[in-house]
Amino acid sequence: MKILAIDTSNRPLSVAVMDDDNLLADTTLTTHRKHAEFLMPVIEDLVKKSDLQPADLDRIVVASGPGSYTGIRMATTAAKTLASTLNIELVTVSSLLTVALNIDLPDVLINPIFDARNQNMFTGLYQRNAGKLQAVVADQHTNIAEWRAVLAKTSGPIMVVGDNQPFLADLKATLGNRLLVASHLQAIPDAAKLGWYGAQLSPVEDIDAVVPRYLRLTKAEADWKKRHPNEDTRNYVEKL
Repeated sequence: MKILAIDTSNRPLSVAVMDDDNLLADTTLTTHRKHAEFLMPVIEDLVKKSDLQPADLDRIVVASGPGSYTGIRMATTAAKTLASTLNIELVTVSSLLTVALNIDLPDVLINPIFDARNQNMFTGLYQRNAGKLQAVVADQHTNIAEWRAVLAKTSGPIMVVGDNQPFLADLKATLGNRLLVASHLQAIPDAAKLGWYGAQLSPVEDIDAVVPRYLRLTKAEADWKKRHPNEDTRNYVEKL
């Protein structure tokens, strides 16, 4: 199976081309957020370097959020467009899970964190079971006080990975010596691992219905709801 994997959920841009579990080509850029400018040229370059044509691809795997609104919107739009145009399979994967894939420890809870500013975060808890990552606590948008209450109910070591610096003092106060901190390199998404993981999942049934997993209201949605408190409550993206 020829797979194109894409993650632009946050500052890093990571793209890989896979042949089953064999990596053919990949690129990860961490120096800018110009995903709109670089994503499609990177995809075109990697497919070419893999000695493939776009029509040779069988599946697109995309990290569809949560994360930066612009980043996950860009990746999801590109993935949907390519999958629909090429008439191939599309798989969506949590962007938090994508980062958690970098931690290969079976006996710890893995706590990926994306900083959502003002002491808020996107986060969840994962654990490896028989070599596979399983969600222990579902992805969510929350604040550090509420998340500390969740972590206080757990037992055993917890490794945080991602944008943990703003929250380390609070995490240490809650977890004490149960807290493990991953390196900065482990916080960078790896599209090759994303592609490998996505190869094991079932594709979406309706490509057109796929939307970014924001996990919180966009500013446009929040403003719309304030102006229309008694109107349509569907997801703002779905109304478009």
